[in-house]
Amino acid sequence: MLYNLAIVLYDLLVHLAAPFSRKPRKMMKGHWVVYELLRQQVEKEERYIWFHAASLGEFEQGRPLIEKIRAEYPNYKILLTFFSPSGYEVRKHYRGADIVCYLPFDKPRNVRKFLDIVNPCMAFFIKYEFWKNFLDELHKRRIAVYSVSSIFRRDQIFFKWYGGTYRNVLKDFDHLFVQNEASKRYLSKIGITRVTVVGDTRFDRVLQIRQEAKDLPLVEKFKGNNSFTFVAGSSWGPDEDLFLEYFNTHPEMKLIIAPHVIEENHLVEIISKLKRPYVRYTRADDKNVLKADCLIIDCFGLLSSIYRYGEIAYIGGGFGVGIHNTLEAAVYGIPVIFGPKYQKFMEAIQLLEAKGAYSIKDYAELEKILDTFQADKQFLCDTGMNAGNYVVGNSGATERIMHMINF
Repeated sequence: MLYNLAIVLYDLLVHLAAPFSRKPRKMMKGHWVVYELLRQQVEKEERYIWFHAASLGEFEQGRPLIEKIRAEYPNYKILLTFFSPSGYEVRKHYRGADIVCYLPFDKPRNVRKFLDIVNPCMAFFIKYEFWKNFLDELHKRRIAVYSVSSIFRRDQIFFKWYGGTYRNVLKDFDHLFVQNEASKRYLSKIGITRVTVVGDTRFDRVLQIRQEAKDLPLVEKFKGNNSFTFVAGSSWGPDEDLFLEYFNTHPEMKLIIAPHVIEENHLVEIISKLKRPYVRYTRADDKNVLKADCLIIDCFGLLSSIYRYGEIAYIGGGFGVGIHNTLEAAVYGIPVIFGPKYQKFMEAIQLLEAKGAYSIKDYAELEKILDTFQADKQFLCDTGMNAGNYVVGNSGATERIMHMINF
């Protein structure tokens, strides 16, 4: 009852916020049409495999599995749902799925209505998706449901004395494909044994991204033949304060910044801190890009391809709520640097242990590691090789999952 009340309250809050905020407004518009969209697009005679991802990051984790199933079992249709507008709005035209829509709020009536229309033959929930009513109903209808790339920690509610209801939700899964041995141990202690450690499908995804990387002639021209290029991805103000100070006093280095927020006021803030020539990507051409020492990426969708033009990558977010995607850079075999708040990210911890990454907590530490990388080319090469080997060595989760699914 408490869970259902919480869902109702959340639904109410989204409705109240919709007139004043773009994100909840988009969510509500998507929810209003979801059943009609499904009725129009679901083909009753077809068999649907349902993938659910909270947002864009979880979708990227599930994507290798979606595309593997698509390639090897083309007789199945794919339904992809999102909870967050930040995932749906970016991937609503994703060609790897036959239908893309929002997931209705997890109310019993919504759940029954959704499953009556779709009637999936199996379902995959990516990482942290544990919607009680959906999972209970799937289990009740004997529809196979799997958790993919999930990871469990001791402080989660499943392992608290008051977490009985949530522990029961985990029993609805036919199998949980977890990232590490620790997750398997925690689950075993609460009686969840249908668990296999397969690793993280994100490693497979970033290898796929590397293979599909775009050629960016303007970025290549900016870099030139022999320049030492530092790529800062998904940066925030506190990150920029540090690496811009270093860049301003080191003319031997070029800088590419792809900030996390590309709103005009943030771009103006970055530009105000620069003391060397710059150009914005959307305003760059074959001439002015040659005169710039800093290239500001003021559009989306290029960062994963841009990392390959760098000798070193800096991943932002480590002075805020947590670092962004380190694997997209490490896959190119270049050293990775990030701020001090990385403890919740297993891949960051393991990159540090593999000596493919370094964490810094202030300008002095950033200056020291960058000076060392520039002075010692062998150290630079070895660190980059460690990063690349770490990614390749942890790939293969998608294949391991495929071997255990009965299609």
